[in-house]
Amino acid sequence: MAEITLKGLGHSYKANPKSEADYALKPVDLVWEQGKTYALLGPSGCGKTTMLNIISGLLKPSDGQLLFDGKDVTAATTSERNIAQVFQFPVIYTTKSVRGNLAFPLECRNWPKEKIKDRVEYIAALLDLTEILDYPARKLSADQKQLISLGRGLVRNDVSAVLLDEPLTVIDPQMKFTLRRKLREINRATGITMILVTHDQSEAMSFADEVVVMKDGCVQQSGSPEQLFARPNNEFVGYFIGSPPLNLFSVQFRNECLYVPVLDQLLPADAGGSLETIKVGVRPEHLKVQKSSEEDPQAHVTGIDDLGIEQVFSMRGRNGELFKVKSRLNRDLLCGDSVEVTAAEKDVMIFKEGLLVR
Repeated sequence: MAEITLKGLGHSYKANPKSEADYALKPVDLVWEQGKTYALLGPSGCGKTTMLNIISGLLKPSDGQLLFDGKDVTAATTSERNIAQVFQFPVIYTTKSVRGNLAFPLECRNWPKEKIKDRVEYIAALLDLTEILDYPARKLSADQKQLISLGRGLVRNDVSAVLLDEPLTVIDPQMKFTLRRKLREINRATGITMILVTHDQSEAMSFADEVVVMKDGCVQQSGSPEQLFARPNNEFVGYFIGSPPLNLFSVQFRNECLYVPVLDQLLPADAGGSLETIKVGVRPEHLKVQKSSEEDPQAHVTGIDDLGIEQVFSMRGRNGELFKVKSRLNRDLLCGDSVEVTAAEKDVMIFKEGLLVR
């Protein structure tokens, strides 16, 4: 187990990078504490797998240093780093039993047989594999095979971190929920640092103590799921985190304040700059609506998606802006209804040139 430090770490797949645009991973500084769960989240091609491969030793960075507990391991081999990596598709020995798969890493290190037996049974109990320890691995389901792959990484007691490269892709949705919970239980039980790569925000938010959001090879924000949801650093994070994503509204200047037409609300004009560079963001969950009898209502309902306990309302503001409202309190609303829209000032965010200013 180790504290992992990325110090000016960057990588380009070009031999002689000339600008930032040539970098798949732009130089970044991050510190990941021992024993926590982390997620690298972003769209395809954002640099998250490049970062993971540098940490594992499969890739040598173009710039910067990688430190484990303060020790420079930038040039160290994968085996020297004591990293366990679980890939998108399960990597197991189909000719062996579940027990044989879990024992193999320890046999390669010449552990005593009795010690191997105890350790394998301990890890099998953590992963709910005890009942199938002597089953042939080739006959198991995809999720069971992925658990074996994970178990092979956990069975060693000298692992610095477990790296998870989209390991739930081949798992059905209900089993994904179970495996995410199981991974967190294992993290709490063993204290092993876990880093998950994913493009699925719900996967990242439900798994990680801290989420690193990436775009175009650059870290946009790193923080707890609550921080990313409540106060995104920029419009991209606000849009990428949340379902539906953050609503962004245009503004006007009125009485030395910012006026938001859709909300019919005045805000302090402390952002500065031109109107074209300023947007107001409000989460769909933080918008309140009620039916209106006004001749010129703030908005109309244009669509309704029923999610069971909640509904997502598509709205069109009086100025033509489209936005979403997520609520469990407005079952009486129908398509075409006129509504009033409000938001508490504490839930309203102001962005200037894409960055959060208030």
